[in-house]
Amino acid sequence: MLQHPPTGDPMLDPKLLEILVCPVTKAPLHYDPERRELLCKASALAYPIRDDIPVLLESEARPLSQEEKESLP
Repeated sequence: MLQHPPTGDPMLDPKLLEILVCPVTKAPLHYDPERRELLCKASALAYPIRDDIPVLLESEARPLSQEEKESLP
């Protein structure tokens, strides 16, 4: 779930991030707090977080640009 630190910026619970994987590739996801998305380098998809809930549906994901993909660990 998302937690809201004192700054007011939403933050994904680290425990949740540890267990979530890309539904397409089963690869780990990386959290982008600025865009409120979960990013997968392996599938080159970005999954939205809506109302504090990760939407892990391939049909709802947007493709990552080459630059975004290369910037992921």
